[in-house]
Amino acid sequence: MTTRMFASPLFLGFDHLEQMIERAAKTSADGYPPYNIEQTGPTGLRITLAVAGFTMDDLQLTQEDNQLVIRGRQADDSQNRVFLHRGIAARQFQRAFVLAEGIEVKGAWLDNGLLHIDLARLQPETRVKTIRINKGSGGNVSVLEPQAVRQGRTG
Repeated sequence: MTTRMFASPLFLGFDHLEQMIERAAKTSADGYPPYNIEQTGPTGLRITLAVAGFTMDDLQLTQEDNQLVIRGRQADDSQNRVFLHRGIAARQFQRAFVLAEGIEVKGAWLDNGLLHIDLARLQPETRVKTIRINKGSGGNVSVLEPQAVRQGRTG
């Protein structure tokens, strides 16, 4: 039996949120590579992944719809090498983060085995629309021009 979060008829158009939550739940439970998420300011976030042994050429960072995907793949350089013990595996990974609407990737850099990705939450304008109520039946819907509202002021 499937329990829907937004089954109430009062939640219109929230199907995509359910899909994002399901996608996040399906992401790998593998703890590799380890990562931190920190708040860097009122609207700033930073994801830091421990990717020791990976070069910039081994890493790929993409945004696919509302998903930030980090992939790492190292070339196999074990040819002509004899390991007595191999504790550092050249393993590939894929780590995905679901981003809320309004979250923007600002940049990324690799430093001392740590991949840092800066994100920012954009502050959207609040829009107020007045919808005219017409007499009679029919599908004619009038929407007046929206007004931008910022910090309680109309403009």
